[in-house]
Amino acid sequence: MKLNLLVLRCTNIEISKNFYELLGLKFVKEKHGKGVEHYATCIEDLVFEIYPLNLGETPCNTRLGFSVQSLESLLERIQFHGQYEFNGKTIYILLDPDGRKIEIS
Repeated sequence: MKLNLLVLRCTNIEISKNFYELLGLKFVKEKHGKGVEHYATCIEDLVFEIYPLNLGETPCNTRLGFSVQSLESLLERIQFHGQYEFNGKTIYILLDPDGRKIEIS
């Protein structure tokens, strides 16, 4: 089995798109049929989409982890919430615009 789709529902998709682009992702705006506009990107075989919250929904507390190519550059541009060591690597934690914990290594 392989994960091939991840959808995050976000309070403001523009702000969330900008945040995740700081990590190195590039999104395109999409709309399927009568559906809502959203953003999508591919990470290898995974489609990662940012959708607006439905009425009455609140953001989930899903935790994501990303390996980035230029950690030093990212550390200079973004504020981290904390860090910890795992298997000899430092994992940095930041919060996305909806308060989800995002792990960066």
